[in-house]
Amino acid sequence: MSIYSSPLLLSAFIILYSNIDVAIVEAAAINADGSIVLGSGVGNTPMLVKHAKKIIVEVNTSIPLTLEGMHDIYICSKPPERTEIPIYHVGDRIGSPYVSCGLDRITCIVESDIVDHVRNLSAPDEASKKIAANLVDFLEHEQRHGRLPQQMLPLQSGVGSIANAVLMGLAESKFENLTMYSEILQDSVFKLIKCGKVTQASGCAFTPSPTVWEMYKEDPELYRNRIVLRPLDISNNPEVIRRLGVISMNTPLEFDIYGQANSTHVMGNRMMNGIGGSGDYMRNGYLTIFSTPSTAKGGNISSVVPMVSHADHTEHDTMIFITEQGVADIRGLSPLKRAKLIIEKCAHPDFREQLYDYLKMAQRKNGHEPVDLEHAFDMHIALEKTGTMKEQSKEENHYDYTRRFTA
Repeated sequence: MSIYSSPLLLSAFIILYSNIDVAIVEAAAINADGSIVLGSGVGNTPMLVKHAKKIIVEVNTSIPLTLEGMHDIYICSKPPERTEIPIYHVGDRIGSPYVSCGLDRITCIVESDIVDHVRNLSAPDEASKKIAANLVDFLEHEQRHGRLPQQMLPLQSGVGSIANAVLMGLAESKFENLTMYSEILQDSVFKLIKCGKVTQASGCAFTPSPTVWEMYKEDPELYRNRIVLRPLDISNNPEVIRRLGVISMNTPLEFDIYGQANSTHVMGNRMMNGIGGSGDYMRNGYLTIFSTPSTAKGGNISSVVPMVSHADHTEHDTMIFITEQGVADIRGLSPLKRAKLIIEKCAHPDFREQLYDYLKMAQRKNGHEPVDLEHAFDMHIALEKTGTMKEQSKEENHYDYTRRFTA
């Protein structure tokens, strides 16, 4: 895995090999003492500035100066002097609104007015609305059974249209005074703040789509008081995530019947996106939830497969799977029980029989977690050859299911 696919690994790389020649930093402004007012993203910028030999600052005049005060820049000391990060509530501020630099370290300053080209996310479709409803039902169920407090724990959400739509579903829920401890804050967070559902949101950046900028400019004080932007190694810090009891919600490309998830690689080799912070949150969250539609590409692809073609999240880090079909809570279940529950609750009806057929074949191997290596990727292979994972008619099907079960 590339270090650039994991935010915390990149932070560790910067600390370990602190010989960065040049850091290019986008800023809203530079103060008289050389400290830097950042824009909508913090990320690893404070660490890069700290270790770079030369710093080039791009002062982007399209960034509203009213963002000043939204940032909370805190840099951990190196071991053995490192102490705990003193964040006990989502809105706690523990650092400075500025990135420390000094005019003597800034090699040059470049002025620009380039607006970030971020598209508005698509409106929620019916599948996303159903997923959101299933999520709300699950959270309410956990509260009724005393596994979640009545004041909801902090939420984390991944990025993309599906994650944004699912999070937006909370607007219609009974939950109030919600908080977020996340990495990237999307459009839905601003909408939930505006309607009063979210009172505090912490992240390392927000995606400045046209919708977000329009909302922000209408009432900058509202969002500056409720949003905290932190360095990446603070927003994604495992100990803070665990201490706060974050409920992690992310979107996979696919997941398998035993609970492993693929967030990054289509068909195992074509990179769709990086793992981002989902690894940090899914490993350390109080609850870890994966949600996605049960099918893709007009129903030709099943999001539930016998075995993921690339594993970003193992079965040891996943707890809950949600599709528009239902909810599979696999906590504490044996592999076979996990598989049956995921197929029953999350897989689309068009693919359930195929998945059950595979499970029956795998059980013939008599393993703790039954796997049939010969046929684990039949659905992926069929997609490559025919353009669909759906089983062909018995006449056309090149797999002899009768022979499989009677051999």
